[in-house]
Amino acid sequence: MTHPTRGLCFLLCLAILLSACNMPQSNNSQGDLSVTQAYETVQARLTEVALETPAASPTPTDTPLPTPTEALTPTNTAQPTNPPATVPPASSCDLGAPGNPIDVTIPDDTRMLPGQTFTKTWRLQNAGTCTWSTTYSIALFSGEAMGAPASVPMPKSVGPGESVDISVDLVAPQTPGTYQGNWKLRNASNAWFGIGPGGGSPFWVRIVVGSTTGTVTPLTSTPGTPGVPTLTFTPTPGIQTTGRKTLLPGDRLNLDNGNINSGVGEDFAWEMDGGGLLSLTPLGGASFGIYGASAPTLAQCQGTALSAAPLPQGALTKGLYLCYRTELGLYGWLELFSYRDDDKSLVVNFLTWAAQ
Repeated sequence: MTHPTRGLCFLLCLAILLSACNMPQSNNSQGDLSVTQAYETVQARLTEVALETPAASPTPTDTPLPTPTEALTPTNTAQPTNPPATVPPASSCDLGAPGNPIDVTIPDDTRMLPGQTFTKTWRLQNAGTCTWSTTYSIALFSGEAMGAPASVPMPKSVGPGESVDISVDLVAPQTPGTYQGNWKLRNASNAWFGIGPGGGSPFWVRIVVGSTTGTVTPLTSTPGTPGVPTLTFTPTPGIQTTGRKTLLPGDRLNLDNGNINSGVGEDFAWEMDGGGLLSLTPLGGASFGIYGASAPTLAQCQGTALSAAPLPQGALTKGLYLCYRTELGLYGWLELFSYRDDDKSLVVNFLTWAAQ
């Protein structure tokens, strides 16, 4: 019970007691006055108590506050109709890609003889946005030079998306082993770039140089004993003769010893007929057959169809390999290295294997 309520009860009890004390008296007016005064006193006190009692506070309702998310979410939740514009990545100006195929001649691990000359041709595609002019070039980036020139200029302008065949004349090292030269492109400012997704990969030439007496194959593991290397030695056919010769119309070459115009044992002539047409013409019992763009092996030449018919100049292209059989019955290959139109000279590389 609160303090004002206890005070009110006390005053009511006091008024009743006063009234009871005055009831035996005969003077009613005095008694009525006392009762009236008591009542007025109680009424006045009740008024004071009412004035002293603070007004009751309204009972709060259980209305929940908005959550932080509700309070921070704007009323207008409409999203923009167009997403922010993105800037596309800049395309590369100088970028190469492998052609189809990339190795036009001399596939990886082609076997060569010490000092053998050969022409490596790659097919490259312009995958960038800038044209490769003839001021662009290819050059050795790392690895074995194999007698390579400082650089090889682009043979023609190559637009974006176009392909080009580009060749370099090389010489196999004298020591047997595996050799690889890594090449890249260079623009007009001599800045390097390559092929592949990032434009940083080189393209290469890789050959295996054998010995005139034998070829060592890569290390292998002996069955049952992993990690133990063994060497496999494969005999290589002996060489009767090899070299490079420059022939003028009318010259004759003996492929058994490399002599020109000796008058003895000549195997073919570079000659011109009455109509001015040049051809390679087998002599004596010699015969020729077209092989392809890479140096053949002895077994491959032995399996190539050979003929004693002349090969006209129109059927001969730079880098083409021919298989032959000399008048002494020895097999070999002949590479058409170059041709000059001014003096009609023909440069050939050749190799004749010794009798087996």
